[in-house]
Amino acid sequence: MNVIEALQKALGEDSVLTGAAVQERQAGIWRRDTIQARAIIRPRDTRQVSVALQVCHAYGQPVVPHGGLTGLVHSADTTPDDVALSLERLNRIEAVDAADRTMIVQSGVVLQRIQEAAEAEGLLFPLDLGGRGSATIGGNISTNAGGNRVIRYGMARDMVLGLEAVLADGTVVSSMNRMIKNNAGYDLKQLFIGTEGTLGIITRAVLRLREQPRHQSTLLVAVDDFGKLGRFLKYMDAGLGGTLSAFEVMWNNFYTLVTTPPATNQPPLPSHYPYYVLVEAMGTADATVQEILSGALEQDLVADAVLAQSETQRRQLWALRDDVAQCFRDGPTLSFDVSMPIPAMQQYVLDVTARLNQDFPGNRCYIFGHMGDGNLHLVIGVGTPTPEVRRRVEGAVYEPLRKSGGSVSAEHGVGLEKKPYLDISRSSTEIALMRTLKRALDSKGILNPGKIFDPA
Repeated sequence: MNVIEALQKALGEDSVLTGAAVQERQAGIWRRDTIQARAIIRPRDTRQVSVALQVCHAYGQPVVPHGGLTGLVHSADTTPDDVALSLERLNRIEAVDAADRTMIVQSGVVLQRIQEAAEAEGLLFPLDLGGRGSATIGGNISTNAGGNRVIRYGMARDMVLGLEAVLADGTVVSSMNRMIKNNAGYDLKQLFIGTEGTLGIITRAVLRLREQPRHQSTLLVAVDDFGKLGRFLKYMDAGLGGTLSAFEVMWNNFYTLVTTPPATNQPPLPSHYPYYVLVEAMGTADATVQEILSGALEQDLVADAVLAQSETQRRQLWALRDDVAQCFRDGPTLSFDVSMPIPAMQQYVLDVTARLNQDFPGNRCYIFGHMGDGNLHLVIGVGTPTPEVRRRVEGAVYEPLRKSGGSVSAEHGVGLEKKPYLDISRSSTEIALMRTLKRALDSKGILNPGKIFDPA
């Protein structure tokens, strides 16, 4: 009996897709290629995940976990020799406790459903990102997703109280803590948050909810000098008294791109300023925000501004920042996600653009991102991205991070794409410890093999 037959016997044939049923599935929601794998396992609960991994461990069968497949660093890529383990059937919200402000979910629940379930109880699950309608919470947690509200609420790990995960050999580790404070020994959930399914498969989670803010104010401002961006961030954060939840900066070429046809967004501010900032405060009334904004205008921190007067206008302002698809309309592009201390950001951008202009005259480099938490996204077009071209562009983007102590991955993870550059952000000692953890929890190396780093 081979491993596929063993899986079918253990789980039932309807839980193990093979052949055309595998190859007709897309490898990612942003991609056109299809999944290449021996099979796709679709367990219905934690017990079946455990059984599936017991079988795969016995056969030494590599397993790649699949969530909503919204990732951008090839962390869920499979080979024809792999088995994909999809959590799509683990899609129940098991409980919402409004008094305790917690929610227990299975890992295949889509992020937007969690947001809506919290809102129905007058609560907020703060994690928010562009792929909210497809991304699953298990994937969000396993990559430690960031998104639009990190400056106030933190990354995904800050919203997880407890986890249940299955180790490579099928052992179930149920650490479904529901308390904010629990210092009784090791915080085992951290082994599975941000480790991209290389140490265990997340099956369930206890999420921390917050009270729904009574006010939500959104404004777009124009800034005429990079040096003012940091001062404006400090001014708004202090003035809002901790309610600043988003500080999204768009460089001029990105703003222009998303406000000109074929884009359907209308420009709320003139398009001649070098920088635009989308600011959101959750919990501060519009009148207070308007007063703080007036002070910023008087101090010449901003050149122009518009404050959303309705939910429709608020969505229209966010649509500018979210319309990243416009970057892809003029040909192939390469996308990057980096972070650095805010004071290093201006020189970093100068270094990257200088390298690109030298090697690729006429390149398209769109820059935007969560500047409030030091995270920039770059979408770069240089023609056909051959392997050699990709290598040179990656060098232009990643190498300048060394001198600032920046990270090659702010929120997307490492996967396969950033693995060659891990040493820019992690020391040899750190990487060695990562390998030690991998060997201890996955002695046969079957969980998402080859991702993040190569085995020693």
